[in-house]
Amino acid sequence: MTDPDFDARKARAAAWFRDLRDRITAAFEALEDAPADAMPSHAVAERAPGRFELRETRRDEGRGGGGLMSVMRGGRVFEKVGVNISTVHGTLGARAQAAMAARGVPGMDRDPRFWASGISLVAHMQNPHVPAVHMNTRMFWTPGAWWFGGGADLNPCIEYPIDTDHFHAALQAACDAHAPDYYARFKAWADEYFFIPHRGRARGVGGIFYDDLNTGDWEADFAFTQAVGAAFLPAFLPLVERRRPQPWTEAEREAQLVHRGLYAEYNLVYDRGTKFGLETGHDPDAVLMSLPPLAKWV
Repeated sequence: MTDPDFDARKARAAAWFRDLRDRITAAFEALEDAPADAMPSHAVAERAPGRFELRETRRDEGRGGGGLMSVMRGGRVFEKVGVNISTVHGTLGARAQAAMAARGVPGMDRDPRFWASGISLVAHMQNPHVPAVHMNTRMFWTPGAWWFGGGADLNPCIEYPIDTDHFHAALQAACDAHAPDYYARFKAWADEYFFIPHRGRARGVGGIFYDDLNTGDWEADFAFTQAVGAAFLPAFLPLVERRRPQPWTEAEREAQLVHRGLYAEYNLVYDRGTKFGLETGHDPDAVLMSLPPLAKWV
């Protein structure tokens, strides 16, 4: 049985994620169009401005839904950035169903049907002084429950405290407008979630992370998720504009590539979204979009 109210809410959420994608990709292409004097005196400044390549994605045969994969490679500012959206539905596999039942999702032990929509962004930068970044927001629905999740975190290989403070302040402002305890809770969750146990360290300088958000007020939870998505560009763009003119050394480039190894290890071993996407049959190129174009291990 369908729920007309939730059918409309699903459509609103999916449309919001698409609109956010459009705003972010436009802003990122505008960064690529910056005049040459906004770039360091490296060969990268001579590159043509990057542009996103678009490709529709589909799930395995017999599974519903798909998405739009937007990837830019080899730009002047972005070495690789993906901004993907998806809206998928179907029946969860046994492992995914068991994992959600173990998390306490109501009814998941009886009915494995689901619907999910969201946006996922990962940017790996040309300049080692510009931090890599991740952001996602999503809505998940089952016959027994619904919830929102998402967040954003900063991953510099060369940390500048002023950049870290700016990024966190933007996310805190989004949280504080909705609940006084959200920022502290979701920052602590990000610190725990983005920790790499086998390395004994975090993959970056954190941000916020939340999942299973269902206060009982769908409109309020959707509004908060929109606020998190809307906070991303004000949190990140000033950092790019501040750092992109800085020259870098080969040693700093080497440090960037080694730091990217941490990102790859985390996403392949621990990331919940990567596991869910692969286990539910989504396009593997879209799921693994987060991986850097180059990385090193020592």
